[in-house]
Amino acid sequence: MHTTRWLTGALLSAALLLSSGCAQQGEASSKASDDEASLIPVEVVTPLRREMLATYSGTATLEAEADAEVIAKVGGEVLRLLVEEGDVVKSNQLLATLDDRQLRLQAAQARAALAKAQRDYQRQVELHEKGLVARGAFEGLKFDLDNLRAAHELARLSLSYTEIRAPFAGIIATRSIRVGQTVPVGAALLRVTDPTPLKASVFIPERELSRLQVGQPAGIQVDALADKRFLGKVTLVSPTVDAATATFKVTLEVDDPSGELKPGMFARVGIVFDRRADALTIPRAALVENDDVRSVFIVAADKARQRTLTTGLTNGGDIEVLAGLDGSEQVVTVGQNGLKDGNAVRVVTLDVDAAR
Repeated sequence: MHTTRWLTGALLSAALLLSSGCAQQGEASSKASDDEASLIPVEVVTPLRREMLATYSGTATLEAEADAEVIAKVGGEVLRLLVEEGDVVKSNQLLATLDDRQLRLQAAQARAALAKAQRDYQRQVELHEKGLVARGAFEGLKFDLDNLRAAHELARLSLSYTEIRAPFAGIIATRSIRVGQTVPVGAALLRVTDPTPLKASVFIPERELSRLQVGQPAGIQVDALADKRFLGKVTLVSPTVDAATATFKVTLEVDDPSGELKPGMFARVGIVFDRRADALTIPRAALVENDDVRSVFIVAADKARQRTLTTGLTNGGDIEVLAGLDGSEQVVTVGQNGLKDGNAVRVVTLDVDAAR
C-alpha cells in the first residue's frame, strides 16, 4: 500500500514537471515568433562594378547619303525603260529614253542655220578687212552668229535630255513611268538612292548641346530588326538651335556592312556621351530621395543604417555611386520606404542579381 502511494506521487510530480517544461517552451517559442514578426522584412543586393554608359535616347528616320528624284527636263513619250526598282546603277548610266524626233530635227535646223551664218561671216570678214563693209553692220553680223551658236548648243542640250541618266551610283528606289507614257516637263520619272552610308538625324533639346560632339559612338535599333543592334557615330552637330522648337540637329552615320537597313526605316538611337569602365552601381529602386539628398539603407548586424550617397551616371535601371558605399554592403532594394535608421530588419532575399 505504501509502495503504491509512493509511485502515484512520483508520477504526479513527473507530470507536473513535464507540464511546466512544455509551458516554458511554449512561452519561449511564442516570444521568439513575436520578436521575428516585429522585424521589418527587406530585400537586399550587393553593389556591382560594371561599365556604365550615359546616353541620350531619341528617334530618327534613316536616310540615304544621296537621294534624288530624276525629273524630266523635256517632255515626250517614253520609248525605252532600261531599269526596274531595286536595280543597282552606275553614275551616268542610261535609265530610259524619250521620243527625240522633234528635238533632233530642231537641233539639225539650228546646226544648218549656224553653218550658213558662219559662211556669211567669213565672207564679211574679208570684205570688212578691205573696208567694204561698215563697222556697225559687221558687228551686228557677229552678234547674230553668236546668237545662232548659242541656239545650236541649246538645241543639242535639249536633245541630250531625252536620255534619262543616273545622277550618281546607287539603287533605283522608285519608278514612276512606263513605256508608252507621255511625260511633261518637270515630271518625276525615277528616284535613285545611295544607301551607303545611311544617315540618321536626331533633334535634341538645347540643354544637351554641351554634351554632344562629333565622333561620339551611338547604338541604333529598328523595329523591323528588333533583335539586332547597329553601331554608328556622330558626324555633325548643328551649331545653331531652332528657336521654334528649342532643339538642335545631330547627324549620325550608321554602320551597316550587311545592308540590312533601308532608307525610311524608323530607328531608335542612343548616343553615348560619357562612359565609366568600372563604376560601382546599385539599382535605382534602392534610392531614397528627400529634397535634393539621395540615400540608401544598408543592413548591418540586422539593423537598417542610412547612408547618404553621391551619385553619377544613370543607365537603365542602375545608377552609379561615386561616394557613400564601398561595394561590400547589403543595400536594401525592397522595403526601404518607411525605414528609419536603426530599425531591426529581416533579410528575406539575398540575391546579388535580383534587380539586374
